[in-house]
Amino acid sequence: MEKQTSAQRPKRSAQEQMLRGSAWMTAGSIFSRILGAIYIVPWRIWMGAAFLTANALFTKGYQIYSVFLIIGTAGIPSAISKQVAHYNAMNEYKTGLRLFFNGLLLMAGMGILSFGALWFLAPILAVHDPALTQIFRSLAWPLLLIPILSILRGFFQGYNEMAPSAISQFIEQVARIIYMLLMTFIIMRLGSGNYVDAVSQSTFAAFVGAVFGLGLLAVYFLRQRQRFVELAETSDDNLQISIPEILLDIIKQAVPFIILDSAINLYYIVDQYTFNPMMHVRYAVSEHRLDEIYALFAGNANKLIMIVVSLAVAMAVTALPLLATAATRGDKHEVAAQITNTLQLFYVVMIPAAVGMAAIAKPLYVLFYGYDELGVHMLELSSFLAILLGLFTVLATLLQGMFRNRLAIAEMAVGFAVKIVLQWLMIYFFNVYGPTISSMIGMIVTSLLMLHTLRVDYHYKARQTMRRLLGICGFSALMFVVVRGIALLMGMFLGTQRALPAILTIVVAVPLGVLVYGYAILKTRLADMIVGSRVAGIRRRLHMR
Repeated sequence: MEKQTSAQRPKRSAQEQMLRGSAWMTAGSIFSRILGAIYIVPWRIWMGAAFLTANALFTKGYQIYSVFLIIGTAGIPSAISKQVAHYNAMNEYKTGLRLFFNGLLLMAGMGILSFGALWFLAPILAVHDPALTQIFRSLAWPLLLIPILSILRGFFQGYNEMAPSAISQFIEQVARIIYMLLMTFIIMRLGSGNYVDAVSQSTFAAFVGAVFGLGLLAVYFLRQRQRFVELAETSDDNLQISIPEILLDIIKQAVPFIILDSAINLYYIVDQYTFNPMMHVRYAVSEHRLDEIYALFAGNANKLIMIVVSLAVAMAVTALPLLATAATRGDKHEVAAQITNTLQLFYVVMIPAAVGMAAIAKPLYVLFYGYDELGVHMLELSSFLAILLGLFTVLATLLQGMFRNRLAIAEMAVGFAVKIVLQWLMIYFFNVYGPTISSMIGMIVTSLLMLHTLRVDYHYKARQTMRRLLGICGFSALMFVVVRGIALLMGMFLGTQRALPAILTIVVAVPLGVLVYGYAILKTRLADMIVGSRVAGIRRRLHMR
């Protein structure tokens, strides 16, 4: 039997591509985030009494590094994904390939520049703290490789190939964590016991992970190189764009991604530089204790909620090339359908995941960080913030996919301004919860503005989406009551402050919560309406009418 070529294979619908791509990106992102949280358990044990201080140092380093990383990659991976999909939709594969190769050179240069910037600015950014300066400089090294790694991911995503990105992301995280834990054990248990050195090696592990991730993507690219060349040879080649025009095109598309991708990090950076000074004005508390409290919400809670937020990131990455393709073709019906599908898929997955995390906040926090009542409350509140962070990520990507970059930036800026204006007021009234509450309000403002734009300009099915959202919220609330009830009941008999009872509580409560929510959306056929007809097969196998 003759093998089908890629051109002969039946094309998947946009919804199928969205679901398939989201599945790959979600798997890669979720597993990476889970690994990124699990390492905390041995890391915390080996750090001992220095854990909270070390974690605060780690968190402060990563917040600044994340912004340098976004600037270093210059938003180009997402721009490449969007533009490659745009040119491929026009059958201009050759132009997309030229854009990729020239972008690769540009990213290598950006990596060198961002490395130099973080290295030399480290003392200033650390406010001349020697320990934090050391951490920043250890984080400068991965900036040399990650821009190149990211553009390779963006190229594959432009072809709607999510598997290489997902697998490389997982391998990168595995290599990073192995190096991090190995060096932490050597320094803290076999060596000097200097927690600053241990944190420094833990952050340098990002460079080790990047080496492995880049190597895997290079193998994927070389294996498929012939296919890309063949597609380029069959392209129309009607566009005659010079290299300077290509680079300018990349930069023009990249700048909005820099700003929007930095938004969540900027919220936390505002907290990093304002939390301690503002708390000192209102409350009598030591600088050391404030650093520990900052680590509770910006470090501990943030690591766990980002597992849930990664669901939204996966959907956004998948939706971007599909939307760019539909927008390029001028298919308004397809654009509206894509917006509707993306939002409803986001709600049906993200809301129960975040609400479920809030329901098991206590055993979950105990498992990863040990018992801390304030930390548990921080995680509960942050779980609801996760929904808003995820919604912003998806909405910003939808607007960018339709080339509404300036509007997306303007609406993000309004919410960010609200966050800054309310920061002191929220800290004054809500104490340590103030920064999280001001972030929630800022994200709500931005999300409402973006939803209004999508409804007015693109006429997605807003009423249908709202009706289904109400159902999702109702079923999620029911699940919350069941899961929290089980957690409280088991806590009465097993205790709540040790790791083993926490694990048993999670193992029992989470599957029951999934069953409650899953049964509800299957029985009411809400899952069929959002995910598609394939869900009907699950219901038949479960003998549900």
